[in-house]
Amino acid sequence: MNDIETKEYYDFVLNHSRTHFMQSSEWAKIKGNWKNEVIVARDKDGKIVGSMSILIQKIPVINSSMLYCPRGPVCDISNGKVFGELMNKLKELAKREKAFIFRMDPAVPNSDENFRKMAENNGISLKSNINHDINKVIQPKYEMELSIKDKTEDELLASFSQKTRYNIRLAAKKGVTIEEGTIDDIDEFFSILTETSQRDQFTIRNVSYYKKVYDIMKERDHVKLYFAKYNDKRIATTLEVIYGNKAWYLYGGSLREHSNVMPNYLLQWTMIKEAMKRGCEYYNFGGVSGYIDEHASGYGVFRFKKGFNPEFIEYVDELYIIFKPLTNTLFNIANKLRRLLRRKK
Repeated sequence: MNDIETKEYYDFVLNHSRTHFMQSSEWAKIKGNWKNEVIVARDKDGKIVGSMSILIQKIPVINSSMLYCPRGPVCDISNGKVFGELMNKLKELAKREKAFIFRMDPAVPNSDENFRKMAENNGISLKSNINHDINKVIQPKYEMELSIKDKTEDELLASFSQKTRYNIRLAAKKGVTIEEGTIDDIDEFFSILTETSQRDQFTIRNVSYYKKVYDIMKERDHVKLYFAKYNDKRIATTLEVIYGNKAWYLYGGSLREHSNVMPNYLLQWTMIKEAMKRGCEYYNFGGVSGYIDEHASGYGVFRFKKGFNPEFIEYVDELYIIFKPLTNTLFNIANKLRRLLRRKK
């Protein structure tokens, strides 16, 4: 894309009601180890009406590629003509890149039967082996999202559970304060995140990745780094992405020490208020487990987020097109063997 097209695409994704930061030009830069191609559909006046940012990973051994569209497309998801044009261009790209598979995980509710039919009419299959564990999918199938459009702080606070309101106020009463960090604070963010990942057993990236996320998203003020401080010590942290009409709680962690002063509640409330100040319509709490039984793994995170009274959303299953079935089968076998060898090591 040339400079004019890049600005046009940026403006389209940023201002569309179905925007997602993972479809942004910034996110493509963050995923710089993948090649990126942008597909657009235009109306009769040449104006962009739909887009897909495609990440492409070359697999030299098999002389083929994987195509992945995270949380796309950005378009009126009920418009079959626009969606069909995007899919046709996707198939042309797949041919040029010698792709063996295309995958995408749109933020479309699972209940949208019209979208399912539209996808099937364009040769797209839905993944059948659904996984409730958010650590075993590319993007979460289940998320929680709070509508903040035209709401006041008092109205939102009143909508939270009694326990959540109490814990927000308790944190402030105990002297917890929130301060904003910069790129220079990513090492401390990473230190807290590392302790949290070891305690709660989830995988994180290396520190350079988080520095890259912050650095690139900060260029146009799409990111906020927060720390909760108690007794002059930073005890919890979060990274918030703000893009168009939405804000996302992207990463976060906390120390076990002083967890009784409830810093995470005050951090979430701070991010929600920032999203409101920036004119967002939704605040997304990120992924949760599909298991909502109180005895299930991950229920603690579910319960914490549920206290803010967001909507629990189940998205449509992962979508894919297999262009080369044999290559795809061989790739999956090789991947399983690689994971097995890694476990043995």
